Formats: sequence, structure tokens, C-alpha cells
Amino acid sequence: MLKFTFRPKLLEVLRGYGAHDFWSDIGAGLTVGVVALPLAMAFAIASGLPPQVGLFTSIIAGFLISVFGGSKVQIGGPAGAFIVIVYGIVQNNGLQGLIIATIMSGVLLFLMGLLRLGTLIRFIPIAVVIGFTNAIAVLIMLSQIKDFLGLNILKMPADFLGLIKAIVGAFESLNMAAFLLALCSLIFLFIWQWWLPRWLSNPSRTKSAMGLAPTLTIFLSKLQKIPGSIIVLVCATATAFLTDLPVETIGTRFGGIPNQLPKFEWPALALDQWPQLLRPALTLALLGAIESLLCARIADNLVDDHHNPNQELMGQGIANFVAPLFGGMPATGTIARTVTNVKNGAVSPIAGVVHCLILLLIVLIAAPLAFHIPLCALSAILMFVAWNMGEWSEFIHLKEFRLPYRIILLTVFLLTILVDLASAVEFGLIGACITFIYRISSLTRTELFYRSPKLQAHRLYGALFFGAVQLIEKIEADLPEKVLILDFKNLIYLDTSGTDALSSLMRTCEKKSLRLIICGLNHQPQGMMQRSNLLNRLPSSNFYSDIATALNAELIEN
Repeated sequence: MLKFTFRPKLLEVLRGYGAHDFWSDIGAGLTVGVVALPLAMAFAIASGLPPQVGLFTSIIAGFLISVFGGSKVQIGGPAGAFIVIVYGIVQNNGLQGLIIATIMSGVLLFLMGLLRLGTLIRFIPIAVVIGFTNAIAVLIMLSQIKDFLGLNILKMPADFLGLIKAIVGAFESLNMAAFLLALCSLIFLFIWQWWLPRWLSNPSRTKSAMGLAPTLTIFLSKLQKIPGSIIVLVCATATAFLTDLPVETIGTRFGGIPNQLPKFEWPALALDQWPQLLRPALTLALLGAIESLLCARIADNLVDDHHNPNQELMGQGIANFVAPLFGGMPATGTIARTVTNVKNGAVSPIAGVVHCLILLLIVLIAAPLAFHIPLCALSAILMFVAWNMGEWSEFIHLKEFRLPYRIILLTVFLLTILVDLASAVEFGLIGACITFIYRISSLTRTELFYRSPKLQAHRLYGALFFGAVQLIEKIEADLPEKVLILDFKNLIYLDTSGTDALSSLMRTCEKKSLRLIICGLNHQPQGMMQRSNLLNRLPSSNFYSDIATALNAELIEN
């Protein structure tokens, strides 16, 4: 019987929680809140939604994930991985369709956690994860070209080929001011968050620089704590405002950000339209589960903890059910914000709650300031986020892996770009299953231990399942006259197809009055044979502990 357990990580870590822990969480939450501000707006805009939707999601879903989740320091909110899927849902089904799909995904996530499927998510092959992650990163970068170049495109297509066609067709409307501002922002982000940390962490370079300008080096090391996205946001906004650059801003496109939270609103879409949103909801749920549990595992390594995957999925489910009812979008665990949280001293989910409160204060107090934020700067931030998402080195090292791995990774990558994520993941999982079945069946074998006209002894290795039952059929096709000995000592797994093949072998042996001996049954094969009533079909004298004993006894007798 399935036992329902619902115990958020917050309840566990509050035992022994002290004042020092609280102040550490306050500092970490404050930093993460500032980091989340530009990302939340950028993810929403890239998904075809107003910027406040990303902020509302970070506040509401982030709070619920921290309170009800199963990870100690994970930060939840809108994520780059959802951009392509959300944009497609909005284009095809509208905002109401997105709300319903997100609610459905929340229910699915909660059920996955309730049914304890959290550990199964880890079994998704890494080739599938890398394939769709890299593809999503490419699609995010492509979707940001419009704002990066300041192109005049009224409605961006959701499909890859349509996206390329729209960009090429509108290229003559290039806004040089937007392009230069975005390019400078992107170059700064690469220098600030990629090149500079590596330069400062190199002892030889740092030592040589210390001799020339020690104050500057120390100053840069301390300044590195400020997120590059915040610096870009402030500098780009000030530049565009003070110089009156002809670039599109949050205010000119969306009219600014309201300085209040939305009210509860149930989606107004007929129930007969819900079934067509099931597949997008499944995609959101699967991707959200993968992203959140992957992020939780990374967080575990950073803080030496162990998350509860099933509780994490239930927390994610609650967040994705509630957030869209208050104007939110899909949410999951976010790696960049979680790592920032850990590096700034977070010790409990309280840091995640603080990060939500900081964003709430920003919305209530400083929302009018977002009016002048250039969209080209936000596109540069997303370009950098997408670049960091991708595991690009995997393409370089593909030749080092087996052919099935390469085929699955590249096909998932291309299908995600050219078709959709759901089709890509379906292919990846089916391909991985077929590869796994082939590999296991190739490892399953029989070894002829002894042979004479009257007696044969075979050893079985591996797993006797539906992909390897032909081994029993081969033995059945060439039986001895009196005795057949099967050694199961090295057989670790037996499924119903295997028991069916053994049942057929027993019937053949009975017809030919041939004695069938079973040796060395392990726990799992023995349990399967017992449940299928195979053990009762043989007398107890037909079972031996090992093949040597059985062979000696039968040779003496025959």
C-alpha cells in the first residue's frame, strides 16, 4: 500500500536553526533577489508575456517552492528552459491556454511526487538531457535576435524555420543604436562573469597584476560579488535614458510594470479545450521535473546535503498549480540563482523566502523605474544565460562516445529545434530504451558447462528478459536424452517473458521424459518462478545449490 508522506525540507532544517543562520539567509536572499530581478523579466518577455509575469512567478512560485520543496537551498522561479515551450503555447492557445497547461503540469508534478517517481527522473539518459538543453539554448538565442538587433517584427513565429525567415526578412530594419547597446552589454557580461573570474583565479596572472595595481585587483575581486546582469541593467538603462537613444523599452512596449500583485483569477477556457493542452502540460511537467531535480542534485553537492526528490516534485507541483492563478508562468528550480544562493551563505529555504520578499518590495516600490529598461539589454542578458545553459563541449567530445549515444544526442538536439521538445524527448527515451535493451541482451549469454549425449549442463549469465529469451529457445532446440541442468547462479534478473520461455522448456522436457535440474537460484529469479508456479512443477530433488554438486550427482546416477 502506498504511504503518503508530505514533509517539506523547511520543517527539517528549522530544528536547531539559530540567529546566525537567519542572518546568513537574509544576506543570501537579498543577493538572489537582486539577481532574479532582470532574469525574471527577461524570461517573461522572451516567452511572449509581459515582464511582470516573470516577477509574479518568482515571487509566488519561488515562495511556494522554498516552503514546500524538498531541497535545502534551491531557488525556484521562471527558467530559460521553458521559454520555447511557453512561447509556443501562448502563440497557439493564448494566455488562457498557458494558464491551464501550467495548472495541469502542476497537478502532474504533484502526482509524480505522490507516486514516488522522483527517483525515476534520474534515469533519463544524459544524452537526452544534453540534447534538448543545448537545443533550447540555441532557440533562446535565436528568439532574442529580434530585440538584440532592434528588428521591426510584429509577431515572432514559434517554429524554427519561421523564426529564421522572419529575422532574415526584417534584417533591413536593423536598429544600430539597439544593436550597439546590446553588443556592449553582451561583451561586458562575458568579461565580467566569464573572463574576469578566471583571470582573478589564476595565481600567476593575479601576482603579476598585484605588482602593477594591487588596489585595482583587490577592488575587482570584491566588486565581483555584484551580478553582471544588474550592472548591465543599470548602465544600459541610464545610457538609453540620458542619451535619449531610439531603442524600445519595457515602457514603450508594455506600458511599464504595475506596482501591485495580481488578483486571483480562474482561467476562462471551456473544459472541452483542456484535452488539447495535455501534451504541452506533459512537456512542462517533464521538463520542470528534470530541471528541478538536476538543480537540487547540484545544490546537494555544494552544501553536502541530500534532497528529497518526491517532496521536491510535490513542492514544484503546488507552485505550478497556484502561480498561474495569480498571473504567473511555469516555474522550476533554477541553477544560476541556486548557485548564487549557496555562494552567498544560504543555509535553509528561508533564503528563498527572503528572495521572494525582496522582489515583492521591488515591485511595490520601484516598479516605475523599470519603464526605461531597454529590451535590447535584456536580450543580451538572455543571450548570455542561453550560452551558459548549453553543454557545448559535448559536441566536441562526441567522437569519444559510442554511436548510439551520438545518434540520440544529435537527433534530440535537431528534433527539439526543428519539431518540438515533446517529440524530441519521446524519441530520445525510446531510442535510449532500445539501446539499453540491445546492450543488456548482448550481455546475456549461456555457457555450455558439460555435454554428453545423455546430459547437458548450461550456465546462464545476465538477465533473462523479453530481449534475450532466444537463449532458452536455442537450448530447447538441442536437448540431451535424459538430463538438462541449468545454472542460474549468475542470472540476476528474470521477467515474465523469461518465465514463459522456461515454462515452454519445461513442457518440452515433460513430453520427452527429460529431467530438468535448476541450480543456484538467486532471490529475484526465484521469486518470479514462484509467482508463476514454475517451482511447483518440479520436485524438490530437481533443485541444487550449485552446478558442480548437481553434475556430480546426475553423472553418478546416469
